[in-house]
Amino acid sequence: MTTIAVRSSSVDVPTADGVADAYLSHPDDGQAHPGVLLYMNAFGLRPVLEAMADRLAAEGYTVLVPNVFYRLGRAPLVRLPEPPELISTRTDPTLFERLGPMMDSLTAELFARDADAYLRWLADSPAATDGPVGITGYCLGAKLALQTAAARPERVAAAAGFHGGLLATAEPDSPHLLAGLVRAELYFGHADQDESLPVEQIDLLAKALTDAGVRHTCEVYEGAPHGFTQSDTASYRPEADARHWAALLALLKRSL
Repeated sequence: MTTIAVRSSSVDVPTADGVADAYLSHPDDGQAHPGVLLYMNAFGLRPVLEAMADRLAAEGYTVLVPNVFYRLGRAPLVRLPEPPELISTRTDPTLFERLGPMMDSLTAELFARDADAYLRWLADSPAATDGPVGITGYCLGAKLALQTAAARPERVAAAAGFHGGLLATAEPDSPHLLAGLVRAELYFGHADQDESLPVEQIDLLAKALTDAGVRHTCEVYEGAPHGFTQSDTASYRPEADARHWAALLALLKRSL
């Protein structure tokens, strides 16, 4: 198996409301490659996500990982355990008390402006090809992936979301209501032990996508908890993570 060397750096992305700090990784060959946005989970931009971006870059993509909470400051915004200690609400029961207000601050209206900025930055980057982009998102990032695919259908060819929560609620701004705007192929890998996405929401999301004629695959990963791809957390499950990588790379390969 050939290993592609990658180059990474910290970059600043101008937005309508300031500057988002971000991580960029791409093949170190001087060529342009298809762009991919990697949307973080609520724990923020950190080494595990950077390693995931590097792994995608080694597959031939230019990957941008923005700090979506940049309005509140540059990453890191919350103190997390030092490796090898794992992130867990069992050892830190106040974690989501601190993260909740941060997540609530990122409204759909604000994020729509941000998504434009991230896509514009990729379009202007010499490391990215001038063409459609892919997206992968985790937890909170799964919702952001769907929102971006709906907001910029002419730019997003593929979007994947893993262990996303609150994707099909009764709220008027529920992400599943955006299905009719999507032209990308979508993939969702749900965790079957995820209180933030009960089976009723899983079914409602799939129905909305089917009714809208969106090309999609929705799979439930049995025995997987919320956060199963995040190797610095107590929720990490290696087998489910391997399945996620296989599904994600297949989606990007056929779409970009």
